[in-house]
Amino acid sequence: MKAVYIEEYGSADVLQTGLLEPPETGDKDVLIEAHAASVNPVDWKIREGYLRQFLKYDFPLILGWDVAGVVAHVGSGVRNFKVGDRVFSRPATERNGTYAEYVAVDEHLVASMPSNLSFQEAASIPLAGLTAWEAIVEIAHVEAGQQVLVHAGAGGVGVYAIQLAKALGAYVATTASSRNREFVRSLGADKVIAYDEQNFWEVVKDYDMVLDTLGNDVLEQSIGVLREEGIVVSIAGQPDEQQLKQNNVRGHYFFLQPDGTKLARLGAMFEEGKMKPVVGKVFPLDDVKSAHELSQTLHSRGKIVLSIKD
Repeated sequence: MKAVYIEEYGSADVLQTGLLEPPETGDKDVLIEAHAASVNPVDWKIREGYLRQFLKYDFPLILGWDVAGVVAHVGSGVRNFKVGDRVFSRPATERNGTYAEYVAVDEHLVASMPSNLSFQEAASIPLAGLTAWEAIVEIAHVEAGQQVLVHAGAGGVGVYAIQLAKALGAYVATTASSRNREFVRSLGADKVIAYDEQNFWEVVKDYDMVLDTLGNDVLEQSIGVLREEGIVVSIAGQPDEQQLKQNNVRGHYFFLQPDGTKLARLGAMFEEGKMKPVVGKVFPLDDVKSAHELSQTLHSRGKIVLSIKD
């Protein structure tokens, strides 16, 4: 099968396109013929070797952990999917990824695609959408009427976090560049703080939740905009325990735990029109290098998608 892979850690120049053996399919696996994948920051962080102490891989390694496609084969123990089903998934990072024509995924990580979405649109959702879901629904338990601040609202996680919080009835503020002001408003943001014009900590106060995707100074300043017992949820760094205690607020740092059941619930929100996919730019599989370089600027709008099969 055609795949993009690496045989060593390094810059985007180590990405190679070639032919590899299709993945072996276990009893509980669904073999997906990939039509589209997407690029997330974790892809190039793994490629650079930043996560090698946490994730041990053998080479050649296929990157990519979002996929949408058609079921080509199912293991003998698979009960919920059949050949021909349109599905999407955020596969396990412990296995080879989705920059390939086929990917084998454990059944419990697979969900049926929303029927109203294209493969490219569906591929943009799993990792970023589930990250927003876990933070907002499962950790912060956001409810109608609460105030939520989403950092980097034009980014991959941000575009879905804004929509999800709004769908739950929250008042949503977000940070974005001034050029993305109208874009994030179109996603439902009630208040937009242009970080190139003003400091968010000077204009928001007593919020119930902050979703931090940036870390460092942004995470530190976010603690100060929460009400007592409010919560900052971060995917970019561990909140300082002493600072949390001083402000009488809560903090949570997490790594996404993918799950097909959660993905199906999230997918239903797209099916029902409560959320919409946000595809920023599409690259052919052969041009993954350009997709990685765009992702590494940290200024892409929406999700970066790879077209694998037209």
